[in-house]
Amino acid sequence: MTTPTPASANSSVELDWTAIRQLALAWREDPGGSYQSWFLWPERLKNFRSLRRGIEQVSAEIEADKFGRAFKGSSLETVVRGVAEQRPMFKGADHAFQWKPKLRIPDIYEDRGNQLAFGRMLETCRCCTTEAQVLQAVTSFASRGVRGLGPAAANLLYFLHPTIAPPFNTAIVRGYNDLTGARVKLGRWDEYLAMRAGVLRINRELKDILSTDLGAIAGLLFDIGNGRYVSPPLPGQQPEAAVAAWRAELDDIRKKQDADASLGTPNREDATHTEVQGWLRDLGLALGFQTWIASNDRSRPFENGRLGDGCLRSLPVSVSSSPAAEMIGLIDVLWLKDDHVAAAFEVEHTTSIYSGIVRMLDLALSGEPGAARGLYLVAPDAREEEVRAQLMRPAFSRVADLHVRYLPYSELSANREVISRFGSGLHPIEQLARDLS
Repeated sequence: MTTPTPASANSSVELDWTAIRQLALAWREDPGGSYQSWFLWPERLKNFRSLRRGIEQVSAEIEADKFGRAFKGSSLETVVRGVAEQRPMFKGADHAFQWKPKLRIPDIYEDRGNQLAFGRMLETCRCCTTEAQVLQAVTSFASRGVRGLGPAAANLLYFLHPTIAPPFNTAIVRGYNDLTGARVKLGRWDEYLAMRAGVLRINRELKDILSTDLGAIAGLLFDIGNGRYVSPPLPGQQPEAAVAAWRAELDDIRKKQDADASLGTPNREDATHTEVQGWLRDLGLALGFQTWIASNDRSRPFENGRLGDGCLRSLPVSVSSSPAAEMIGLIDVLWLKDDHVAAAFEVEHTTSIYSGIVRMLDLALSGEPGAARGLYLVAPDAREEEVRAQLMRPAFSRVADLHVRYLPYSELSANREVISRFGSGLHPIEQLARDLS
């Protein structure tokens, strides 16, 4: 199919690929840039499957006419809030879906036809496997001209097809326009599709330093659009002095990055998450359990070794044969006894509570004996009300019967050493945790 190409999305200027490559290399090494802080963030990968599950629920409820006529409290609110919690890259991603009563937009709550078209677009994209199928579904939905819901929905599609649908927001568009000299406008699907073609071109030119996952190139554009980086002057439009000034600025950025690296400043958020996983690992081993660390976390440095030291390297057949085995393997910490899960812990330091709950649900519904007895959300004391509020969402109605409990950091920190010395089984943890029902 032919992708629409508005003139505003095109640039007639051939880009300076050498300069852009220098910019991308500096950005990739920046500890504070979105590549290091978001794209390489282990928690990012955990959210793909849980958000896919959430999108499946949204489309199923729409098809069965059980979605309702409001954003608040809906399964869609739960999903887009989960997207919006994906660090700065997706901050505000839920705004486009919020109901604006004075304007009566986005028009997917009151117009049943638009609602069905939206749900079917999501479901088609969830189930399809090719670029052509995704673009056909998007073009078909775009042709309805639904008021108030433009390509912000592409942020949902990114979590279904990260190599096909790049994320989309104001900063990304601004960064793309600055880098290419284009004039992409917000709010139109044809503009998004044309920008997507340009993004793919840039990604191909930088394929050796970026990724087939379009989150990487989107992160570069996001940081340009937010002013963290200045794009190089466009060839033929700026004098040599401007190019020299830009290169000097890039050198200054690199020097600052080198200084930060020499200080060895850790990402305190992730360090705390790893630290709490380590507490749970050591406590589980002391209480006589076999311990599992999330498959994408086990190689993290911790104390004098790795987080996965002393833990299971593979899950027992009773768990690994489950259809949800991949999702279960991403749970932060599992305690096992006699080859069965006795307790599961999701550490939610600053990350989306949504994804942790979905993984808990997968485990509980997998048929694993006794798993529903020991499900714990471990979070800072200040997040208790947020945890309770999330579990009260209608989208998590099935979780209410699972007796998920909240384990605050303070209780775990204050009591773990005593429990390690004198405790046994799950009883000590059950006494520390707080009931969320």
